[in-house]
Amino acid sequence: MSVKPQVEVFADITCPFTHVGLRTVAGAVADIDPDIELRMRAWPLEWVNASPTPADMVGAEILALREQAGIDAFEGFDPDTWPTTTIPAHNLAAAAYDKDSRTGLRVSLAVRDALFEDGLDVSDVDVLARLAADHGLETPSPEPVASVEADYAEGTRRGVRGSPDFWVGSDEFFCPALTVEHDESGFTVGFDNDGLQRFLARLGSLS
Repeated sequence: MSVKPQVEVFADITCPFTHVGLRTVAGAVADIDPDIELRMRAWPLEWVNASPTPADMVGAEILALREQAGIDAFEGFDPDTWPTTTIPAHNLAAAAYDKDSRTGLRVSLAVRDALFEDGLDVSDVDVLARLAADHGLETPSPEPVASVEADYAEGTRRGVRGSPDFWVGSDEFFCPALTVEHDESGFTVGFDNDGLQRFLARLGSLS
């Protein structure tokens, strides 16, 4: 049996740049070669930063994406339903990949859509139970499963710089679809066409 070419993505769930970047890259990867596996790996920013990502900071990032990059998304973003943790949702995505890679990617995107487009609290057990049932999965554990912990340990070992961080073999492409800068005055955001083309050129060598 041949092994499918794979792209690994270390990614958080509450990062709006990841929500946009994943959709952009997933579509481009499918156009190049639908057999390339886009493997999401857990990179919970609440572990990186030792606290959950605050909704007000995410709101500022979303505003920058809308006003500066013209992103038409995040219709459901709601600070009142912002999750207290992403770990159960990461567990659900991991279980989906245990089923098969297509289910893994669908669930990974669906969790982010539920959060950003539908305004759902993806730390709520009932929300996750419905998402799980939609894809033939069990309700995820609230405690981190071994594969989520292993993803975080592997990302730490590799020196993952943030979310989303794409890897093609040993080649790293941090957030290849967007440029993001942050200083005291706020965020500067734009599309990174050159970065995306470099990433896609590397993918061309896989197919």
